[in-house]
Amino acid sequence: MRIAQIVGTVTLSRLHPSFQGACLKLAVPLSLSNLRHENEPDCDPVVVWDEWGVGMGDRIALAEGSEAAQPFRPAIKPVDAYNAATLDRIDLDEPPAPPADSAGLPPPTEQHDKG
Repeated sequence: MRIAQIVGTVTLSRLHPSFQGACLKLAVPLSLSNLRHENEPDCDPVVVWDEWGVGMGDRIALAEGSEAAQPFRPAIKPVDAYNAATLDRIDLDEPPAPPADSAGLPPPTEQHDKG
């Protein structure tokens, strides 16, 4: 399971009969560095079956592959991604600090003799 952010909706003009009543959203999976705002998401977006009514910008727990179809059993639905939960809040630990020597200073840089 991954964390993803909703970036759009998907509208179908023709659909498989098992998709009747489906609400499909477009979501971008997020990495840990994305969650820490260190960089922008660079994963391809995925189409997600949404039963919870999430909106633009919401973060979700994204189930993919065969696990995405499990909520519909015993019915068979051609689903590759499912919104398993709407995430209200995500708390992250601070990233580890770089190693320091016993005085609390960063390690010295190496110096090479030129002679």
